[in-house]
Amino acid sequence: MEVSSDQLLAARSASDQAELVNGSPSLLKTAGQAPDQPVRRPQAAYEASLLTQPNVTLAGLSTAVPEHSISQIDAAQLAVQLGVTEKYRKSLDTLYRRSGVERRHSVLLETSSGEQDRQSFYSPASPENERGPSTAVRMERYESEVVELGTRAAAAALEKSGLPAEAITHLVTVSCSGFAAPGLDLALFDRLGLPGGVERAHVGFMGCHGALNGLRVARGWAANDPTAKVLVCAVELCSLHHQYTENAQQLVANALFSDGAAAFILQQSPQGESGCRLISQASYVIPKTGDMMSWKIADHGFQMTLSPKVPEIIMEELKPWMTAWLARHDLTIADIQSWAVHPGGPRILTATAESLDLPTDVVSHSEAILASHGNMSSPTVLFILQRIQQMTERGPTVMLGFGPGLTIEAALLDW
Repeated sequence: MEVSSDQLLAARSASDQAELVNGSPSLLKTAGQAPDQPVRRPQAAYEASLLTQPNVTLAGLSTAVPEHSISQIDAAQLAVQLGVTEKYRKSLDTLYRRSGVERRHSVLLETSSGEQDRQSFYSPASPENERGPSTAVRMERYESEVVELGTRAAAAALEKSGLPAEAITHLVTVSCSGFAAPGLDLALFDRLGLPGGVERAHVGFMGCHGALNGLRVARGWAANDPTAKVLVCAVELCSLHHQYTENAQQLVANALFSDGAAAFILQQSPQGESGCRLISQASYVIPKTGDMMSWKIADHGFQMTLSPKVPEIIMEELKPWMTAWLARHDLTIADIQSWAVHPGGPRILTATAESLDLPTDVVSHSEAILASHGNMSSPTVLFILQRIQQMTERGPTVMLGFGPGLTIEAALLDW
């Protein structure tokens, strides 16, 4: 059922209002805990198949966030000033508390403490300022901030991988939260000292699964050239698109999104050499779901819509498609050791686990990143993968994202 602003207001209580939009709160019970059972290795056919394809590996995975952050409680108080009338204030507080987010980072924050003086980009709503900064003003801020955050993530990836900038042969950048030309891709040449002959591609405006699309572009280069060293960098500044609104779907977006960056190197390694290996990728555009999720340019920032029907569609469509894809690699859902699922919201995570007939703790890493960082759009799934690596879990891993289309993007990794 679509949820309108009128329905949100008519709900009997603040709890009912949040339930309409966000569903039942997700379970955060085992985030960060490695499974008790030993790693279950897949059948021999899968292991043998790995020897027939290039050993494309992901190295140097690194992340970066803006210096300052804000608690979700304080963010709700700040949001009240930005276009939400008194009649919505109680429901807004409930919505923020039940979003699964505890803290978020933003390039707009000037301090991590204090009250109204912590940011100056968004002025309080008024008759003269009903919708906030124009898109042009927001894009000016994007251009001034995106390079710094992207450079931090990319430089860290180079250092962690042990590769000098001169070794990079290809560059892939990913972003859906802003546009500029020359943009982040060209700026990284100067900031990192990349050779002028580096081939580049930009993956733009593909939404929360954009990093998986960037990974696919990088794989095309790395799998076909054993000398390729592909730097991938995803950066999003979603906090630039806060909407002065009482539209239910956009209120949810305001409660979830944040800023962050991630980067890594994709390259071929000798067969048998250990590392995070990229096995396969797949994409599925679910028929007749084009109106379920959107990300569109408006006069006052980019506007997100997310139908409450999305979790229901995931419940119906994900398992049959996932089962068929994994079967092509002699795998079953039970063979997957870890799941890096993009946290579009608590209901989407719950729907993913239930669709796959898995316990809810399989999305505990996703819940933990949602809680500590919010939804950073495209880099988020890489934050989750980094967390999985840090927990020393080994075995087949699926990265999963959902975006406009409605589209499912997935990647199969192993190490």
